[in-house]
Amino acid sequence: MADTTVDATRRLNVKKQTLDDAYAAPANFLEIDVINPITHGVGKKRYTDYEVRMRTNLPVFKVKESIVRRRYSDFEWLRNELERDSKIVVPPLPGKAWKRQMPFRGDDGIFEEDFIEDRRKGLEVFVNKIAGHPLAQNERCLHMFLQEPVIDKNYVPGKIRNA
Repeated sequence: MADTTVDATRRLNVKKQTLDDAYAAPANFLEIDVINPITHGVGKKRYTDYEVRMRTNLPVFKVKESIVRRRYSDFEWLRNELERDSKIVVPPLPGKAWKRQMPFRGDDGIFEEDFIEDRRKGLEVFVNKIAGHPLAQNERCLHMFLQEPVIDKNYVPGKIRNA
Protein backbone atom coordinates (compact mmCIF):
# COMPACT_ATOMS: atom_id res chain seq x y z
CA MET A 1 0.00 0.00 0.00
CA ALA A 2 2.83 2.40 0.85
CA ASP A 3 4.44 1.81 -2.56
CA THR A 4 1.31 2.92 -4.43
CA THR A 5 1.16 6.15 -2.41
CA VAL A 6 4.77 6.94 -3.29
CA ASP A 7 4.12 6.16 -6.97
CA ALA A 8 1.02 8.36 -7.01
CA THR A 9 2.78 11.36 -5.50
CA ARG A 10 6.13 11.06 -7.31
CA ARG A 11 6.95 14.04 -9.50
CA LEU A 12 6.88 13.58 -13.22
CA ASN A 13 10.24 13.37 -14.89
CA VAL A 14 10.31 16.71 -16.64
CA LYS A 15 12.89 17.35 -19.34
CA LYS A 16 15.14 20.28 -18.48
CA GLN A 17 14.56 23.32 -20.69
CA THR A 18 17.51 24.25 -22.87
CA LEU A 19 18.40 27.78 -23.97
CA ASP A 20 17.25 26.88 -27.48
CA ASP A 21 13.84 25.88 -26.08
CA ALA A 22 13.59 28.98 -23.93
CA TYR A 23 14.37 31.40 -26.75
CA ALA A 24 12.69 29.58 -29.63
CA ALA A 25 9.56 30.99 -31.24
CA PRO A 26 6.54 30.30 -29.03
CA ALA A 27 4.34 27.38 -30.01
CA ASN A 28 1.35 29.65 -30.72
CA PHE A 29 1.45 33.40 -30.88
CA LEU A 30 -0.77 36.29 -31.94
CA GLU A 31 0.74 39.77 -31.91
CA ILE A 32 -1.33 42.82 -32.76
CA ASP A 33 0.04 46.35 -32.69
CA VAL A 34 -1.93 49.53 -33.24
CA ILE A 35 0.64 52.07 -34.42
CA ASN A 36 1.36 55.06 -36.67
CA PRO A 37 -1.74 57.24 -36.24
CA ILE A 38 -2.25 59.61 -39.17
CA THR A 39 -4.75 62.47 -39.28
CA HIS A 40 -6.27 63.12 -42.72
CA GLY A 41 -8.44 65.89 -44.18
CA VAL A 42 -9.52 69.31 -42.94
CA GLY A 43 -12.50 70.76 -41.10
CA LYS A 44 -15.46 68.41 -40.68
CA LYS A 45 -13.84 65.85 -43.02
CA ARG A 46 -10.89 65.42 -40.64
CA TYR A 47 -10.24 61.98 -39.13
CA THR A 48 -7.43 59.87 -37.69
CA ASP A 49 -6.68 56.30 -38.68
CA TYR A 50 -4.27 53.77 -37.22
CA GLU A 51 -2.10 51.02 -38.65
CA VAL A 52 -3.17 47.62 -37.30
CA ARG A 53 -0.33 45.15 -37.71
CA MET A 54 -0.90 41.45 -37.02
CA ARG A 55 1.52 38.51 -36.87
CA THR A 56 0.48 35.00 -35.92
CA ASN A 57 1.08 31.33 -36.41
CA LEU A 58 -2.38 30.28 -35.19
CA PRO A 59 -3.92 27.83 -37.67
CA VAL A 60 -7.30 29.63 -37.63
CA PHE A 61 -5.73 32.60 -39.47
CA LYS A 62 -5.00 31.86 -43.13
CA VAL A 63 -2.90 35.01 -43.52
CA LYS A 64 0.02 34.97 -41.07
CA GLU A 65 0.99 38.65 -41.37
CA SER A 66 -1.16 41.62 -42.28
CA ILE A 67 -1.16 45.39 -42.11
CA VAL A 68 -4.37 47.41 -42.47
CA ARG A 69 -5.45 50.95 -41.56
CA ARG A 70 -8.51 51.41 -39.34
CA ARG A 71 -10.48 54.37 -38.02
CA TYR A 72 -12.10 54.54 -34.59
CA SER A 73 -15.46 53.84 -36.27
CA ASP A 74 -14.03 50.53 -37.60
CA PHE A 75 -13.20 49.49 -34.03
CA GLU A 76 -16.79 50.43 -33.08
CA TRP A 77 -18.07 48.27 -35.95
CA LEU A 78 -16.00 45.29 -34.72
CA ARG A 79 -17.28 45.72 -31.17
CA ASN A 80 -20.92 45.92 -32.32
CA GLU A 81 -20.55 42.85 -34.55
CA LEU A 82 -19.05 40.79 -31.74
CA GLU A 83 -21.69 41.93 -29.24
CA ARG A 84 -24.46 40.99 -31.65
CA ASP A 85 -23.15 37.69 -33.02
CA SER A 86 -20.76 36.10 -30.54
CA LYS A 87 -21.08 34.63 -27.08
CA ILE A 88 -18.14 36.52 -25.59
CA VAL A 89 -18.14 39.50 -23.25
CA VAL A 90 -16.73 42.30 -25.39
CA PRO A 91 -14.45 44.78 -23.58
CA PRO A 92 -15.20 48.50 -23.81
CA LEU A 93 -13.54 50.81 -26.32
CA PRO A 94 -11.73 53.94 -25.20
CA GLY A 95 -14.29 56.75 -24.86
CA LYS A 96 -15.80 58.77 -27.72
CA ALA A 97 -14.54 62.06 -26.19
CA TRP A 98 -17.66 64.09 -26.96
CA LYS A 99 -16.39 67.14 -25.04
CA ARG A 100 -13.23 67.22 -27.17
CA GLN A 101 -15.42 67.48 -30.29
CA MET A 102 -17.18 70.67 -29.20
CA PRO A 103 -16.60 73.75 -31.36
CA PHE A 104 -14.71 76.80 -30.10
CA ARG A 105 -12.21 74.85 -28.06
CA GLY A 106 -8.78 76.40 -27.53
CA ASP A 107 -7.01 73.21 -28.60
CA ASP A 108 -7.14 70.58 -31.36
CA GLY A 109 -9.66 68.44 -29.45
CA ILE A 110 -9.64 64.86 -30.70
CA PHE A 111 -6.72 65.67 -33.01
CA GLU A 112 -4.36 66.63 -30.18
CA GLU A 113 -1.26 64.38 -30.05
CA ASP A 114 -1.72 63.30 -26.42
CA PHE A 115 -5.34 62.35 -27.01
CA ILE A 116 -4.47 60.39 -30.18
CA GLU A 117 -1.71 58.51 -28.32
CA ASP A 118 -4.02 57.66 -25.40
CA ARG A 119 -6.68 56.46 -27.82
CA ARG A 120 -4.11 54.41 -29.77
CA LYS A 121 -3.04 52.63 -26.57
CA GLY A 122 -6.68 51.98 -25.64
CA LEU A 123 -7.49 50.59 -29.10
CA GLU A 124 -4.46 48.30 -28.93
CA VAL A 125 -5.55 46.92 -25.54
CA PHE A 126 -9.11 46.49 -26.86
CA VAL A 127 -8.17 44.55 -30.02
CA ASN A 128 -5.64 42.36 -28.18
CA LYS A 129 -8.20 41.39 -25.53
CA ILE A 130 -10.67 40.39 -28.23
CA ALA A 131 -8.16 38.60 -30.46
CA GLY A 132 -6.79 36.71 -27.47
CA HIS A 133 -10.18 35.14 -26.77
CA PRO A 134 -10.39 31.64 -28.30
CA LEU A 135 -14.06 32.05 -29.31
CA ALA A 136 -13.49 35.45 -30.93
CA GLN A 137 -10.63 34.01 -33.01
CA ASN A 138 -13.21 32.09 -35.04
CA GLU A 139 -15.39 35.11 -35.84
CA ARG A 140 -15.40 36.21 -39.47
CA CYS A 141 -15.69 39.89 -38.47
CA LEU A 142 -12.40 39.72 -36.52
CA HIS A 143 -10.60 38.14 -39.48
CA MET A 144 -11.98 40.81 -41.81
CA PHE A 145 -11.03 43.59 -39.37
CA LEU A 146 -7.45 42.33 -39.01
CA GLN A 147 -6.74 41.18 -42.56
CA GLU A 148 -8.92 42.79 -45.23
CA PRO A 149 -7.85 46.19 -46.61
CA VAL A 150 -11.53 47.25 -46.81
CA ILE A 151 -14.19 46.02 -44.38
CA ASP A 152 -17.23 44.62 -46.20
CA LYS A 153 -20.06 45.83 -43.95
CA ASN A 154 -22.49 43.62 -45.93
CA TYR A 155 -20.64 40.41 -45.06
CA VAL A 156 -22.46 37.35 -43.76
CA PRO A 157 -21.64 36.96 -40.04
CA GLY A 158 -20.39 33.60 -38.93
CA LYS A 159 -17.51 31.43 -37.86
CA ILE A 160 -14.30 30.69 -39.71
CA ARG A 161 -13.97 26.98 -40.41
CA ASN A 162 -10.55 25.38 -40.59
CA ALA A 163 -10.34 23.32 -43.75
